[in-house]
Amino acid sequence: MSKNSNVITNPLSKNNPVIVQVLGICSALAVTAKLEPAIVMALSVTVVTAFSNLVISLLRNTIPSRVRIIVQLVVVAALVSVVDLVLQAYMYPVSKQLSVFVGLIITNCILMGRLEAFALGNKPLPSFLDGIGNGLGYGLILIIIGAVRELLGSGTLLGFRVIPEVAYEYGYMNNGLMILPPMALIVVACIIWVHRSRNKDLQEK
Repeated sequence: MSKNSNVITNPLSKNNPVIVQVLGICSALAVTAKLEPAIVMALSVTVVTAFSNLVISLLRNTIPSRVRIIVQLVVVAALVSVVDLVLQAYMYPVSKQLSVFVGLIITNCILMGRLEAFALGNKPLPSFLDGIGNGLGYGLILIIIGAVRELLGSGTLLGFRVIPEVAYEYGYMNNGLMILPPMALIVVACIIWVHRSRNKDLQEK
């Protein structure tokens, strides 16, 4: 039980795929100008990572080594297609905002990394939990970035006004730079700086 718990909790901080392993940065730049698409992308990646880990773990003893990458891509592509269709059916406006980036989950290096590093060598339950943990770790960073960028760039969160109108009357202005992709990279850098300052074992000597 403790081991399974660590599989989920370690990717949230000590082994976070974005701020420690520096994976999945591209989507963090692309879909975090607003909080809502960041949340949807986080949930989508978590679902795909968890179930692809589960499927590959179940098949790991029957997959020939020479075609394992092809099998992994087929499994991930099938799951991404299902997620994309669900988003188009039930969350079409958000699906339009995410555009091609849902399809590009297939190429997310977090997914392939966990399949290679964990699912191929572990049983189904730990693999499923590892997928959930890494998906949540990825999603946590996306949500933080999306919240910061939307709040400072638009003055809203999930489309609701957070910064009061009176602040604008006294001269407050939204920072238009926050909705540009480069600002996502700066926010990621700030998160990495704070995280490493609090975790001395991650600091380079």
